[in-house]
Amino acid sequence: MRFSYVMLPDYPLDDTIESIKLADELGFYACYAADETWHKDLWLLFAAAADKTKNIRFGPSLSAVTLREPSLIAQATATLDELTGGRAECVLGSGNFGLLAQYGIDWVKTKPLTRMKEAHHVVRTLLDEGAITYDGEFYSYSGLFSFARPVQERVPVKLGAMRGPKSFQTAGEISDGVHHALSYTKRAYEYMVDNVRAGAERAGRDAASLDLGAWIVFATGPDSRAAKDAARAMVGLYASSMPVEQLERNDVDPAELTDIIAAVGEGRVDRAFELTSPELADRLSVAGTPEECADKIKSQITSAGVNHLILAITDAALVKAFSGMELPGVATMREQLRLVHDEIMPAFAAQPA
Repeated sequence: MRFSYVMLPDYPLDDTIESIKLADELGFYACYAADETWHKDLWLLFAAAADKTKNIRFGPSLSAVTLREPSLIAQATATLDELTGGRAECVLGSGNFGLLAQYGIDWVKTKPLTRMKEAHHVVRTLLDEGAITYDGEFYSYSGLFSFARPVQERVPVKLGAMRGPKSFQTAGEISDGVHHALSYTKRAYEYMVDNVRAGAERAGRDAASLDLGAWIVFATGPDSRAAKDAARAMVGLYASSMPVEQLERNDVDPAELTDIIAAVGEGRVDRAFELTSPELADRLSVAGTPEECADKIKSQITSAGVNHLILAITDAALVKAFSGMELPGVATMREQLRLVHDEIMPAFAAQPA
């Protein structure tokens, strides 16, 4: 079982790099970050961390092909791969609905699946061959080439997917795996795994070789309630990007989120926290003591066939940055990384990576 963590790169850069160094020392598989305008630039951040780490992998989870041209994603990934000595990968997606709206983009009208397939082809081709000639509906190139070459023989290129089923099936058909964000029930992950496998089988590929990642809001610490409050403070922010179908697969009535999403849209994360009941937060996060977190991950996520846990670790500093709220008793990012290593990873040590 792989354990990675994904950050919103909004901490002071020195603090972020120290956390990445610790995750590397503790044996985390990868550090991912959101490639979004709202946050500090992940490509520069990971370049700065490259020579300060030895084994941890780096990449966006995810990079939106609606905002970043895929040939530039390939260029950046190849450059990062050389800087890290072969430790780069990337996850492609349609993008955060809220961010796209601020660019005046209605994601429904972007033909997201067709665009995603084309973007994957572009990134895969440039990484593998260094040049591309292609005439697609969204992307066209005539002899485009790049001297940015990766170290790895094959850089992993994965897809981010939430809605399904076609996006999950497409990941199984063409990519190296899928990162499925913001699901917390066995039913939701079985839906993801079954559709990825169906796509892989249709394409004659081995589904067992694919990276099946669960990207989850996460907080842990010795104080269960404090950890759950930290996750609760971020649930509304993340849930606002969940499609209706996904909410239902996670046993959430979309009407439960109407006022919460409105508060997030007004920039009132503190108000969204007040409106988010502890019970709703429990359904849309993995939080509590390490034992509580391990139990939920086992019963609801890994039992469905997921082989990669991608923890969006939430601490008091992140909550304060987004909402201004002070939450006492919440373990810091580095404390949580150590707790995951010491008390959660051992519970999954016998499960294959």
